[in-house]
This record gives sequence, structure tokens and C-alpha cells, in this order.
Amino acid sequence: MSVKLASLAVASCLLAASSAEAHHSFSAEFDADKPVEQTGLVTKIEWLNPHVWFFIDVTGEDGTVTNWGWEMGSPNGLMRRGWTRNSMRIGDIVRVEGSAAKDGSAKANARTVLLTASGARLFAGSSQGQAR
Repeated sequence: MSVKLASLAVASCLLAASSAEAHHSFSAEFDADKPVEQTGLVTKIEWLNPHVWFFIDVTGEDGTVTNWGWEMGSPNGLMRRGWTRNSMRIGDIVRVEGSAAKDGSAKANARTVLLTASGARLFAGSSQGQAR
């Protein structure tokens, strides 16, 4: 086997391993028994595979603002559920329901998103149903 062919094979294996690691199961990161509901201002949207993420500033009872990351389904899956890249924009106020991260960090897996400006309630493509 030539050195070029061997190098290509190794690079392909490394690439496959890194993308497989990026796509995790729901139960590896989130807890279905820890429901969370928040309302906040959208600060960032990452419309990328394998999951769309968006971030909202949530103001606590003490006035402290925490930026929460919310995971949704894949871009393709969300589009089949009625989402577009313009459904939610930076600066929008949204109410989100989902499941908190197991590690207690400020992230969660979204089940539904209420777009308060339009009143539209969209399914977020959560993989929670596949976790049980």
C-alpha cells in the first residue's frame, strides 16, 4: 500500500470518528426527568448539522442574566416541521420547553418553541422520544 493511500485511509477514519462523536444520543447529554421551560431573548442561532442550536438570554428572579443553549433537531428535520432559517431571529423573544442537561449546565434539548411575536408554536425536533 502506498504512503498516500495509507494516509488517505487514516484521514478518512479520523474524519468519520469525529463526526460520529459530534452526533450524540439524547440520553447521553439530557435528562427527560428534568423538564425546563424558559422565556428569553434570542442572541445566537447556529443552523448547522447535525443539530440546530439557538441561545437565549434568560433573566433570573435575582436579575442575573444567563445565556442558555438549546439544541433542536437537524435543519432538514426542522424544515419538514415548518421551520425556515427566518422562523426565529436574533432579538426575538421565545418561550421554550424541553429537558435540561444532565451536567447542570445552562443548556437543554428543546421540545417546543413558542415564537411570541407571531404566536406560532413549533415542534423543535427533539430526539427525546427516541431516548426511552
